[in-house]
Formats: sequence, structure tokens, C-alpha cells
Amino acid sequence: MAGTQDEKGGTAAGEALRIDKWLWFARFFKSRSLASQFCGTGRVRIAGNVVGKASHMVRVDDVLTFPLREHIRVIKIVALGTRRGPAREAVLLYEDLAPPGAAPKKTAEAEAGVASRDPGSGRPTKRERRLTDRLRDS
Repeated sequence: MAGTQDEKGGTAAGEALRIDKWLWFARFFKSRSLASQFCGTGRVRIAGNVVGKASHMVRVDDVLTFPLREHIRVIKIVALGTRRGPAREAVLLYEDLAPPGAAPKKTAEAEAGVASRDPGSGRPTKRERRLTDRLRDS
């Protein structure tokens, strides 16, 4: 969608953009087809209203709510954007409205107590692995 650009690299406030395209521009999905499929499932809400189509238009100041992996994302659209640029550019397209205390849940590996290693120390040797196994079994 061609339009005038503002100082942030987005389009003018009166314009709109397809929701699947915006989610792809903002780097919430790796491809536009994945964003389109997700929008078609009806799990995206704009200001509390369920969106069932990828062609639904979004505007600046719309608030999106959608589940992504383990988190419920609450995003306010700040700019529409004109391309899918680098991550630094994508972060300028939205404002995350999630509460500051909402830390990501622990992964299954963290809960299982997987042994951690210093970065760069490489894989454990066979002897180190056996020692680790003995320590876990006891």
C-alpha cells in the first residue's frame, strides 16, 4: 500500500494495512503465509473484537491481543510500516502493553533441572557425562 511516510518510517495515520501483513512486518511471524493462517484461526482480537480474516485492516493506535507461544501478547500499533525490515526497525512499529511483571514461564528443560555449562566449554566428554549421570542417580 503506497502512502506518505512520517518521520518514524510508517505511513500516515488515516491509512490502513492488512493485519497479516502488519504482523509479518513487525516480525511476529517468519512468513506472511504463517501470519495469514494464524489470523484465519480467529485467535487475534482488535480492541476485544475477534478477527477471522487475514484481510482485516488495522490502523495506528489499534490494540491487538493474541497468543504467541506461551505468552498472550497485547500490542498497540504505533506505525504501519512500509516493508519488513530488520528487527530494530520492526520494534518501532508497536508498543508492548504487557504488564512489566509478566515474566516468561519456565521451559520444561529449566523445570527438569538440566545441567548448565559455561558458554564456550563445549560438549561434555564421556567421563564427564558418566559423572553427571551418577550424580543425578544418587
